[in-house]
Amino acid sequence: MSMTDEQDNAKDAQSPKPLIDIKTGNKSVDRSIVRVSRFATLFQAIPAVAHFIRALDRFNDRLGSQFGAAITYFSFLSLIPILMVSFAAVGFVLASNQDLLTDIINKIVSSISDPSLATTLKNTVNTAIQQRATVGITGLLLALYSGLNWMGNLREAIRAQSRDVWERQPDDKEKIWKRYIRDFLSLTGLMLALVITLSLTSVAGSAQAMIVSALGLDGIEWLRPALTIIATSISVMANYLLFLWIFWILPRHKPRKKALLRGTLLAAVGFEIIKFVMTLTLPKLATSPSGAAFGSVLGLMAFFYFFARLTLFCAAWIATAKYKDDPRMPEKGALTTHK
Repeated sequence: MSMTDEQDNAKDAQSPKPLIDIKTGNKSVDRSIVRVSRFATLFQAIPAVAHFIRALDRFNDRLGSQFGAAITYFSFLSLIPILMVSFAAVGFVLASNQDLLTDIINKIVSSISDPSLATTLKNTVNTAIQQRATVGITGLLLALYSGLNWMGNLREAIRAQSRDVWERQPDDKEKIWKRYIRDFLSLTGLMLALVITLSLTSVAGSAQAMIVSALGLDGIEWLRPALTIIATSISVMANYLLFLWIFWILPRHKPRKKALLRGTLLAAVGFEIIKFVMTLTLPKLATSPSGAAFGSVLGLMAFFYFFARLTLFCAAWIATAKYKDDPRMPEKGALTTHK
């Protein structure tokens, strides 16, 4: 064997294995495969693409889809006690306003052609009003139970994506009462964050409409895209605050600051896209008879599922970020000394 052959073999042994290692025997096809493999290798070497692949691998390896399905189930299950509390609140309002109650019952009877069905609905409304206290208390207890389970699943799912290793460490185990207290505080904080973000979006949208109307700019066509961009930006900002709270509070190990801020922005923009797609698809589902019957339920389940998957993927994205100038932040409660 010549020295040149030995050098070529040494280079082949040291060179990385091609991404697409297929040999067909046809030189032209093999050269095309090599070019495609080199392009794919260079494309994967791009930092943003490599980061996305790492996040996707972690999301799949740590059962992101399964956790997303569990979060969707508990999200949908939590709606039942919330509806019970809502009906109880409506019952208290109607009980103190007989004129409004009579008006609603008359509209129910007049809008339904079937007398038996109208009578059934009328009796249902009366029963809900009479049992409003029982329904409200039961709904609150069930809402608390399902809400704690929902928060527990969300917390465990995000921690599974955020941990350096898949298995839980002994330090990650908590006593049951401490875990429930932590979940209750987290749920309360999440509700407050949700109320703040929704209020911010609503107030900003109303203020924008009032300002435009006061200045007499309603009829300006070119202003509508600008107003749409402003409204979307406000909504993304509200989403950002919500996800920032989720990714900062729920993980046990605090993420890197740069990764946290960028991953939260990714989640905020993705959530806004989900809301935009849902607003386009839900009205179309309601046009068909089957869609009118089940479209809202399926749409709500899809919304919860995409929200859960987006949240977990962004948690994996934050955990797999690699920045040389962004050291890992200390855990919550840890004391650091600077000399």
